[in-house]
Amino acid sequence: MTTAQPSAVVGRSGSPQIREILDRARGGARLGEADALALIECSADELPALLAAAGTMRDRAKGRVVTYSRKVFLPVTNLCRDRCTYCTFRKDAGDPGAWTMAPAEIAQWSRRGRALGCREALICLGDKPELAFKEYRETLARLGARSTIEYVARACEIALGEGLLPHTNAGIMTRDEMVMLRPLNVSMGLMLENVANRLRGRGQVHQWAPDKDPVVRLRMIAEAGEARVPFTTGILLGIGETPAERAQSLLAIRDLHERYGHIQEVIIQNFRAKPEIAMAGAPEPDAMEMARAIAAARLVLGPQMNVQAPPNLSPNEIEMFLAAGINDWGGISPLSKDYVNPEAPWPHLERLAERCARAGFELRERLAIYPEYVDDYWIDPKLRPALARHGAEIDGGAS
Repeated sequence: MTTAQPSAVVGRSGSPQIREILDRARGGARLGEADALALIECSADELPALLAAAGTMRDRAKGRVVTYSRKVFLPVTNLCRDRCTYCTFRKDAGDPGAWTMAPAEIAQWSRRGRALGCREALICLGDKPELAFKEYRETLARLGARSTIEYVARACEIALGEGLLPHTNAGIMTRDEMVMLRPLNVSMGLMLENVANRLRGRGQVHQWAPDKDPVVRLRMIAEAGEARVPFTTGILLGIGETPAERAQSLLAIRDLHERYGHIQEVIIQNFRAKPEIAMAGAPEPDAMEMARAIAAARLVLGPQMNVQAPPNLSPNEIEMFLAAGINDWGGISPLSKDYVNPEAPWPHLERLAERCARAGFELRERLAIYPEYVDDYWIDPKLRPALARHGAEIDGGAS
């Protein structure tokens, strides 16, 4: 005989629909779009049950360890042909603050970062600037490079030579370009942001950003899997997407990972308004929106996925995001600022470790490649010596 649950208990445990979804997720069921949407849209009364389920799932595979990568941010060039309405990083040629790093600067920054204990070189730049700017094409020619990706390869070689492990996020790349960079990178990345082609429409955030076509981005992520590249991707909250589009984006990432097994981490990142951007007055996702998205990502992507949220963009939500199921904070630099969000300083590692400890977690450093991808299937043989210098032993078996 069953009895009705008092409303107060339902409030603590979630609605019948949410309880049923969480029970299936705990049992290892593969959640669908309607499930993910219900989690993302759950009520405040249902949120504690959602967070508890996500945290328990994380603990089952990851324990109570949360990681980060000590990195040098190498913004090779901030010229970009795309014009996203939320971006402060990109510049036109001739704008104040426009730059392309010289090889000597890349070497100097890498050397300084290594001296400060960094082990990752985050190679970050704008999308395809040579297609938009004659001045940049002339710069590449002076540098002896035929393309941006060829110059990125040189930057990776310099960083490797200074003892760092490169992770390249160069926007859209072809499969051949990723294959060319694979012997020089332990991992690569591209934020999916969102699968909604609607965001490329008139008046939307990606109207003037051809490289933000979700079909193109999904194709590149798939080709990274074909090329056996350990890969980082994620979604961006607050750029005009709907809750349903957030759910669809998480499922698209899961589908690609199930096919190729190459997505080593998924970032749940929040839009931050800045006075100099077209979206200066747009609302930012609040802490509860982020917590719902993080927990939904954990339950959709499963216990083995590494789920990350940038701590500098939500410095007051460290404990909440841990409760929501993350197990990684991403790259943190003792040398260079976050050039994509320059107003948001990195947290002090000692303070971050203290806050994690008070929440019951150990903060631990990792490499730019997660341990589960350090094997002969995912790593190019040319990177073996560089990884060995950082204490990473190569597993001879396929992942």
